[in-house]
Amino acid sequence: MASVLVPIAYLVIVFGGLLLFSHIYRRHTSTQSYEPYFPSHPERNAYVTLLQSEPRPSDALLKSALVRRAMADVQRVIRIREDKPALQNLLQKGSIGDDIWNSIINAEKELEVEIMEVVGEANSFVEGWGQVIFQTANEMLANERIRAVFENIPAARAELERKYEVKAKHTAVTAPPSLPRSANGPTLSTGTENGDVDVSSAKKIKKRK
Repeated sequence: MASVLVPIAYLVIVFGGLLLFSHIYRRHTSTQSYEPYFPSHPERNAYVTLLQSEPRPSDALLKSALVRRAMADVQRVIRIREDKPALQNLLQKGSIGDDIWNSIINAEKELEVEIMEVVGEANSFVEGWGQVIFQTANEMLANERIRAVFENIPAARAELERKYEVKAKHTAVTAPPSLPRSANGPTLSTGTENGDVDVSSAKKIKKRK
């Protein structure tokens, strides 16, 4: 009889200790505050400040500030989507602690609330604008990245010239001559035209559970 009670008592003690430890750990983590994954949100603060200003600014200025706020949110969504899988792998390997993982989870939840607020603010200006404001913000971010690349070309050229001690030849690019006009048709010409870049890869946000 005693040989049967000993393993039963052992199992009760082990499982009881595990349950007690799990309860204490969950209670501790639920009250623990984590460092924010994103330190601040200046675009949101700027929009709220303008919204509460007296006299009230023009709708054009408020809309511009709201789009800037949406652009910042898109950047944060992209960063979370890029960082989360890597952090999950590091967490499984034990390379990082739970504090960093919980920090990004909290940031994800706060971002869902932030997105809903932006959608509501956009719809308060124009009904239905909230459905496309993030697509517009994403396109504006893409255009800014493209413009930054073109603006950085002179500096990159100068850096390469300095690195390789070679002076690049700056030649003017002219359009090829037009073909002669046909007797029975319009004038044909060759060449290329620089058009506007239209980027419409909108990032979808996880719907609020």
